[in-house]
Amino acid sequence: MNLLITGGAGFIGSNLIRHVIDRPEITKLVNLDCLTYAGHLENLDGIHDVHPRYVFEKVDLRDKDEVLRVIHQHDITHVMHLAAESHVDRSITGPSDFITTNINGTFHLLEACRAHWSHPEKGARELLPADSVEQESTKSVSRVFETDNVKSADRFLHVSTDEVFGSLGPTGFFTEETPYAPNSPYSASKASSDMVVRSYHHTYGLPTLITNCSNNYGPYQFPEKLIPVVIQSILDRKSIPVYGDGMNVRDWLYVGDHCEALWTVLTKGKPGETYNIGGCNEKTNLHLVQQICDLVDELRPNLGGSPRSLITFVIDRPGHDRRYAIDAGKIERELGWTPAHTFESGIRETVAWYLRNQDWVQSVTRAL
Repeated sequence: MNLLITGGAGFIGSNLIRHVIDRPEITKLVNLDCLTYAGHLENLDGIHDVHPRYVFEKVDLRDKDEVLRVIHQHDITHVMHLAAESHVDRSITGPSDFITTNINGTFHLLEACRAHWSHPEKGARELLPADSVEQESTKSVSRVFETDNVKSADRFLHVSTDEVFGSLGPTGFFTEETPYAPNSPYSASKASSDMVVRSYHHTYGLPTLITNCSNNYGPYQFPEKLIPVVIQSILDRKSIPVYGDGMNVRDWLYVGDHCEALWTVLTKGKPGETYNIGGCNEKTNLHLVQQICDLVDELRPNLGGSPRSLITFVIDRPGHDRRYAIDAGKIERELGWTPAHTFESGIRETVAWYLRNQDWVQSVTRAL
């Protein structure tokens, strides 16, 4: 297995690299990341430039020629595609990067795999350019990717989000059959990329898989997301912003459990299928914030008063989905995966990690 992980210097990607790097199936692990504000090689200390199987490629997915070079040069056989702009607030104020990275970047990666897996014997310059589909007849386009030429081991796993499904009412769960109804530029860009990936399986026979996960939490999450924001606000004695009435509900998934689920889907999943990954941990935002406040107060007492006093309700985010909840029954039934962490164990481990790693927090936020 020559495995490509895109976005490997980010939150989930760096945890995934740590999770799989020593698997005996892997001959080479290539981390493709363009190191945006949320991607940092500090997340891979102890692996980057040290591990014999690991290779880093600083490449932007929007550069189709470089993406093609990486796929061919490293003879990539498996892809775990995590690279994406992912912060909903940023997508509201600046949607352009979300469209070009999440949709166009995914397209370039699919085209590179389609070209290399169809014709692995050719040099990168001979392979099908990413925009050449428009230049070919309908007949030739439909046969550019010959399914029979693809090695049975090839896999392309696209990692997506439950936000593509939109908002749930007070009951029910997202399943793999739930219609897409994205409500933010971020979720719309992920829904679009999901559809492009799906089309490459049905049109060209590319061995793709898609996962849609609930909210991740754990070590190395960039300090703009809710859980690290709450922890840092408590430590800095700043107000803790809570959108609206705080009753928005999310299902929380510990990142280590997510990584194991992704490896399970990559190695055991059926191409063409979609698998929902959830933690079975629904929490209102307010309850989550209060739980973090109490944990920090327990683990780091005497910070100057009750952390709960810092909670401040702010104007709700535009298009803020009310509730997400994942039905992860399919991946359990078909592939045997279930989360190993309870929310209580996972959030305690996460809070403790951030309290121990304030140097990391300062390092990755220094340029902001």
